[in-house]
Amino acid sequence: MDERSRALFAEAVGLFPGGVNSPVRAFRAVGGQPVFISRAEGARIYGADGRPFLDYVGSWGPMIVGHAHPKVVAKLREQAARGTSFGAPTELEVLLGRKVRAAFPSMEMMRFVSSGTEATMSAIRVARGATGRDAFVKIEGCYHGHADHLLVKAGSGAATFGQPDSAGVPADIARHTITVPFNDVRALEDVFAAGGAGIAALILEPVAGNMGLVPPLPGYLEACREITAKAGALLIFDEVMTGFRVALGGAQERYGVRPDLTCLGKIIGGGMPVGAYGGRRDLMERVSPIGPVYQAGTLSGNPMAMAAGLATLELLDDPQAYERLEALGGRLQVGLERAAARAGVPVTVQRVGSMFTMFFGAAAGRPVRTFAEARASDVGAFARFFQGMLERGVYLPPSQLEAAFLSLAHDDGMIDQTVDAAADALRFVK
Repeated sequence: MDERSRALFAEAVGLFPGGVNSPVRAFRAVGGQPVFISRAEGARIYGADGRPFLDYVGSWGPMIVGHAHPKVVAKLREQAARGTSFGAPTELEVLLGRKVRAAFPSMEMMRFVSSGTEATMSAIRVARGATGRDAFVKIEGCYHGHADHLLVKAGSGAATFGQPDSAGVPADIARHTITVPFNDVRALEDVFAAGGAGIAALILEPVAGNMGLVPPLPGYLEACREITAKAGALLIFDEVMTGFRVALGGAQERYGVRPDLTCLGKIIGGGMPVGAYGGRRDLMERVSPIGPVYQAGTLSGNPMAMAAGLATLELLDDPQAYERLEALGGRLQVGLERAAARAGVPVTVQRVGSMFTMFFGAAAGRPVRTFAEARASDVGAFARFFQGMLERGVYLPPSQLEAAFLSLAHDDGMIDQTVDAAADALRFVK
């Protein structure tokens, strides 16, 4: 780590818990101390000392067109000159809402909020208000933000009522959350057979990104749709990561499954703080001020976020954009798999579009399908690989259990540079 980052971190630990304002940034899963970032452009970020890194975090997904894209920056400058926050409706909200609905037809009505956590929290409230039921089902290993009822851990067996996974979360709140493994249709069937009449909704990442990248097995999302519909429960897709990422219309377009409610974030604000939830008109008409489900936010629909989101979605409204992302992702996956094979390091590379994860150790050689299988990975090997890549100028997510992201600013030369760095770093992983 550069000396400037070292000095900044030394001061930061006295200001913020762990020296950071979000836990994964502390590098505790990979060792060492975090690099402080001074600026970014295209596919590169720059440390406090100016050192460049090829970036595969992309602010955890939203920088799909690259950092500081000229069109996004121009829109932000233009809006900043007009005002940064009004606490009142703007035309930008209407324009962005129109684009979101065009890409996500399931979102017949929506509401903009300020974060993915706020979106998922609100969607569950709508589901409970619409069904009159308290319980909901969450998939083990899927992260939906830090609302109290979402911070639970799975117990032993196929499914249990949740126990708090964080201090400060009352057990009485967590008990309404039921957890089941990802990609396990039987467990889902058993839960709904036992208590379906009391379950308001099933919420999941249709492509899991918070246990590393884990795609749905064929037929799994269709089963989620069928089981919830039969029980009179709602299906909520958390597409905060996958929305406008794995396809223009997200995972629901890619896999052809229509949820009742959808949560979006990240990309629709072009990197600014933003989220959205929406779905069937009859459900969203239950939201205040026309319905009894209350939700509000002073910064919801913030004009800066709307402007950046509009510019980003305009750049993505091109089939060639996703063809390019798919090609870049395929080139990187093949290169990483070949580099690992040559180095004799057991690795499984999983990818959906421009999202990917390298699973080290026990998971290697076979698909990772569940959180339990993801946790069987060799986190020590990943940590050594992460540090090796950082030394070689490649910035990956600092956790084995996180997805990495490509952008349209990456090119074939950068992919080859990354593969060469990986081939070198893998020699020191064993």
